Amino acid sequence: MSIQWFPGHMAKARRQVTEKLKLVDIVFELVDARIPLSSRNPMIEEIIGQKPRLILINKADMADPNKTKEWISYFEKKGVRAVAINSEKGSGLQQIQKETMNILSEKWDRMRSRGIRPRAVRAMIVGIPNVGKSTLINRLAKKNIAQTGNRPGVTKAQQWIKAGKEMELLDTPGILWPKFEDPEVGYRLALTGAIKDNLLNLQDIAIYALRFLETYYPDRLKERYGMDEIPQDPVALFNHVGKKRGCLMTGGEIDYDKTADIIVRDVRNVQFGPITFDLEHLDDE
Repeated sequence: MSIQWFPGHMAKARRQVTEKLKLVDIVFELVDARIPLSSRNPMIEEIIGQKPRLILINKADMADPNKTKEWISYFEKKGVRAVAINSEKGSGLQQIQKETMNILSEKWDRMRSRGIRPRAVRAMIVGIPNVGKSTLINRLAKKNIAQTGNRPGVTKAQQWIKAGKEMELLDTPGILWPKFEDPEVGYRLALTGAIKDNLLNLQDIAIYALRFLETYYPDRLKERYGMDEIPQDPVALFNHVGKKRGCLMTGGEIDYDKTADIIVRDVRNVQFGPITFDLEHLDDE
């Protein structure tokens, strides 16, 4: 299955981000802690260039905490600082200002040496859809300014928002890229909610989730769906989950669409516990 999603407003957003980049001091790149690499838009690298950057690993409560620490080390080895946060609950946000001032210290020192009083930091927040940009902005601003929603594509335009006296934030719409070179990336983005469900075959996404859980978190999968052993046949596995969750149609047949929906919701609602889906590059470290 090929998963793609690149609405027209995203192409427009890319142009706007490029135009506004010269107005900001730093870029906050928000990624999903469950998929820290898959949720990075490769176009962002090209757009941002040499602009100072801080990676914010959001939804850290939904990811394996040990893997998140490994991802922070991974990014820092690549020369980019990263901090783990939870914009929904507000944890880790104090580190954003601290790391920002560390990254911008040389620029601020140059301003002071020329007799220029440092102003509020101007930061642009970029990231793919549904990664939590608007929720983060509302947390930093301490009021509900940016529109939020647990679905991709809520933010459609850019807006400047004051976050106290120390920071001004530029919110941007989530931008996906035209083609996922690695099909695994598409599955992970779909599974974690970055792509609208009505564009997906949820049965394929659910099978991907089950096979991943079987490989990396088998005990959690067995516990969640009451299995002693995990069936190798995906149909048998679907049948078991469907029966367990009462997804039956007239005549007692399994409703596979409803079963797939339950499996995907269970992943997104952390019913299997905190999980990190991006693992490959950590094995290379």
